[in-house]
Amino acid sequence: MSDRKTTPKAGTGAGTAPRAAAPEVSARAAALPREALEIAAGYAFTGPALHLGALLWEGGCLPDAQIRVPLSVLNRHGLVAGATGTGKTKTLQLIAEQLSTQGVPVFLADVKGDLSGVAAPGQPGDKVGARAAEVQQRWAAKGCPAEFYALGGIGRGIPVRATITSFGPVLLSKVLRLNPTQEQSLGLIFHYADAKGLELVDLKDLRAVVAFLTSDEGKGELKGIGGLSTATAGVILRSLTAFEAQGMADFFGEPEFDTGELLRTEADGRGVVSVLELAAVQDRPQLFSTFLMWLLADLFHDLPEVGDADRPKLVFFFDEAHLLFDDASEAFLDAITRTVRLIRSKGVGVFFVTQTPKDVPADVLGQLGNRIQHALRAFTPDDQKALKATVKTFPNSAYDLEELLTGLGTGEAVVTVLSEKGAPTPVAATRLRAPESLMGPLDAAELERAVTSSALYGRYAQAVDRESAYERLQASRGGKGPDEIRSGKGPDEIRGGKGPDEIREAVGGDGEHRARQRKEQPSVVEQVVGSGVFKSLARSIGTQIGREITRSVFGTARRRR
Repeated sequence: MSDRKTTPKAGTGAGTAPRAAAPEVSARAAALPREALEIAAGYAFTGPALHLGALLWEGGCLPDAQIRVPLSVLNRHGLVAGATGTGKTKTLQLIAEQLSTQGVPVFLADVKGDLSGVAAPGQPGDKVGARAAEVQQRWAAKGCPAEFYALGGIGRGIPVRATITSFGPVLLSKVLRLNPTQEQSLGLIFHYADAKGLELVDLKDLRAVVAFLTSDEGKGELKGIGGLSTATAGVILRSLTAFEAQGMADFFGEPEFDTGELLRTEADGRGVVSVLELAAVQDRPQLFSTFLMWLLADLFHDLPEVGDADRPKLVFFFDEAHLLFDDASEAFLDAITRTVRLIRSKGVGVFFVTQTPKDVPADVLGQLGNRIQHALRAFTPDDQKALKATVKTFPNSAYDLEELLTGLGTGEAVVTVLSEKGAPTPVAATRLRAPESLMGPLDAAELERAVTSSALYGRYAQAVDRESAYERLQASRGGKGPDEIRSGKGPDEIRGGKGPDEIREAVGGDGEHRARQRKEQPSVVEQVVGSGVFKSLARSIGTQIGREITRSVFGTARRRR
């Protein structure tokens, strides 16, 4: 750590409480070096906060100078970065358990499979005791209330699935690695399915619709969908077939996961920590990173505006964030940027976890007000370039950051956050506290018991394959033929007036009467053209078409719970 010290920029600690009013800047802290005292004063918040650790200065740990993050600014998003093996996972665990204790639900993407220990009390030991003493931490072993999930049930956890309809064309294009032209064409296919009332639940539903559009009997439909060629539709069909052949079908289907489950708290007020195990799908990075974005996008569309609250509704940790941005189209990046920017006002904080800030696009990085940067390596010219770029993303500092960032030990990080008034705090080298939950994975048998004993297990464990686009297209071909579909009729008309249970319940009345009513109405396409009818359909809770036809910036369908 360098001895070179400069005065921090004027205003770096703006918006902090007076030193005398803050218990963290104690009487003993008056003996600290002037520069260290100025940094400590920048973290002397009066409201509820997370305790990260103690200040490092000139090679020593100063336990009287505590580094904290105000709870009220966690919805301003953040970045946890650092090279492999520098302690990022333990930092996530430390933050998650403190949030849970203060009543804030947490979502953790567990890529390596070692975060399940957050549910169990930690194990005391010499290393833990020494770290706690260094940073003035009153360490006590305790676990958090937790739920464990797995994508499509692959791995140990409650299965998390999404329907193709709610996933939408933009996110699906990222998973299928489609180019921008093919992405736009997939959007048109979704529009066609929406207009015809062909519900896309799983991959075979979408494959059936594309196969129909590329068949001799369905080619005529392409003329009504501007810009969609037979060749492009064929490419999409082949991509879907290959994707399904790789075993990806399990991730799409029903029952679809309700992202509202992530917002739960226990009866004692503690927030539930939702751990999504991704270790079993590490070899499918495009899939799991895009699925995480679906979870976030679905939350965004469901949650009401809350403005600036004293604490977030949820803090969402997005691990291996660089995978989300790799090979992403401009439209996809724009959608991410917009979602991250706007979800703050809905009370959700998003922390991206990756190796260096350069892994995150500048437009997204500019919205991440809270930074925890672990050590970086500088073994190659590219490493050196990344190090210099990282230093430039921090405010002017009293440290030599290039030297500091390559010399930090495991469990140490450079921190700068937003103060209670929204101004950045001084850069602080920090020795982080030790997590109080188990620093490692749960025993396999214990994890299995936690999963199967959950109240959510019975709701999501068993996959359901109900009638949807695939079955309706098959029935129409075997019975009344494809002309029935091309006529613009909705799914209930194709099925002879026998709609899904939820539609029958929402509309009410006997089936025969409703069938007569539908025959007297114009086609779905004609109804969509009339804006008044469209608004009525979009507001309707009971109609599947009304749900699907209103799509978000990601092309995801808006759900009503």
